[in-house]
Amino acid sequence: MKALPPLQRRTVSSAETGPRLLVTGGVHGDEFEPILAIRRLLLHFKTVPLRRGSVTFVPVVNEAAYYRGHRCAEDGFDLARICPGRSDGSPTEVVADALSCLIASADCYVDLHTGGSELAVLPLAGYSMVSDPAVLEVQRRMARAFNLPFVWGTSAELEGRSLSVARDAGVPAIYAEYLGSATCSQAGVEAYVEGVLNVMGEIGLIEREAPSSRVEQVVEDARPGSGHMQVRHPAPRDGFFEPALALGDRVEKGRPLGHVHDFFGEESVPVPAEENGRLIVLRTFPRVRKGDSVGVVAGE
Repeated sequence: MKALPPLQRRTVSSAETGPRLLVTGGVHGDEFEPILAIRRLLLHFKTVPLRRGSVTFVPVVNEAAYYRGHRCAEDGFDLARICPGRSDGSPTEVVADALSCLIASADCYVDLHTGGSELAVLPLAGYSMVSDPAVLEVQRRMARAFNLPFVWGTSAELEGRSLSVARDAGVPAIYAEYLGSATCSQAGVEAYVEGVLNVMGEIGLIEREAPSSRVEQVVEDARPGSGHMQVRHPAPRDGFFEPALALGDRVEKGRPLGHVHDFFGEESVPVPAEENGRLIVLRTFPRVRKGDSVGVVAGE
């Protein structure tokens, strides 16, 4: 495969100094709404000037994974698990190093995601519960301004991620999730365009009146491991996952999120909810291997 240059990007600047915002999409190669949203934002700023500061857009961070049509590139590394990477490492490690350098040079950061080809995620804006109260307060403001229904603050202890790089650099950072399931929701694209513009207004890059709030729920959970979606509610066996609930449903501890079936109707194993809360991630790709997450419940 032809080597791809890391982090092709565009920067829009004002003549007046101000915050430097970084916006990324395509950290995983099977997440599409962020890519189209950033394209639309770039077209928007061809004719609309910034009031101050600058914004750097990276539509597809992980181009090798994108052209492979997969979460990860051919080296098998998950870019969101190996940051800050290495400049002399594998292709994904090199991209992680370049991304980490960009994050560290920013004043604020927005990382756009979806559930990819196997999961659907309730539209949310999230952040790490960092120890610096000033950074945490900016992140809370940015997440609320993004204006998705669910706001989720989680453990700052998770390593290898874009947000852990931002944490270590003292850069206020949020991420967003909007559905997934290997589609490109136009509603998700529009929500991401509006969300980024809302954040830009919140931190003073553009003049923008804050819209009516669409935030329905805010949950902060600093327990170790909170926010690590890929390990929650693991499948007990290989098989076919059939959900018993819908995304966004309220869940009681012990109630099955769904069942993992064999192919012959001889065995069906439930996957019980680990706690009370709201189902914010649901597996939509039925093929499941033992240990794969089938869903995430955000506690209340």
